[in-house]
Amino acid sequence: MDAGAAASDDIPPEIHPAESDAVLARRAQILATEHWGLLAARSTAQSEVLTRITIFLTLVSAGLVTIGLLGQASAFSGWFTAALLAILAFLCLIGVMTQMRVVNVADEDLMYVVAMNRMRSGYVDLDPQVAQYFLASSTDDEAGMARTYSFLHRRSDFSHLFGSSAVLIIIVNACVYGMFAGALVQTVSGALGWAITVGAVVGVAWAITGAFHGYRTYQRSWSNYVPRRPTERPPIFWRDQGS
Repeated sequence: MDAGAAASDDIPPEIHPAESDAVLARRAQILATEHWGLLAARSTAQSEVLTRITIFLTLVSAGLVTIGLLGQASAFSGWFTAALLAILAFLCLIGVMTQMRVVNVADEDLMYVVAMNRMRSGYVDLDPQVAQYFLASSTDDEAGMARTYSFLHRRSDFSHLFGSSAVLIIIVNACVYGMFAGALVQTVSGALGWAITVGAVVGVAWAITGAFHGYRTYQRSWSNYVPRRPTERPPIFWRDQGS
């Protein structure tokens, strides 16, 4: 009698004690299938955006080399200015497209991580004993997302943000847009000082605007989301470190 009571205590509320092992096995299989689908979608998105980043950085490098070669060929006069502006305008266009995609994929990656956390929550509902073996979180809120991204310690927001692909592309785009704005001012006015000033202002403004847009996208991801299993307390290995 005591053994039966102990066994019934391990059954989550969503599962009736009379349900067969076959039903539980089917639910586990459905959860596993969805989990692998999320993993595949996440891997595909990451692979695609890394390819986009590589293409963009290759184009920036090739564009700058081309500008240097054209400058030597034209003695930096005549048609060189038109070619310079055309190349920089093209890089600006590709850059903003790449930046938008990188931010979107970062948002999608967050979505996949939270969804897989919820899948782990489903595994814990089926068998509470497996929770002790998960390093990744089984809570589908912001704290659970942070734990899944960093198992062993709490990663600082600065480290996570400044080391991200989105910030890399924002900085590169800020430089490209700054060069384009400076070149345009130099072409129109011929004033080198104004060209440098305007280029610097445009570059800084682009970096700030891009960072703000990325932050707003992150905030919107959580604004209307209601977690199924929120985190009740920080992971024990974080608490032991005094965080």
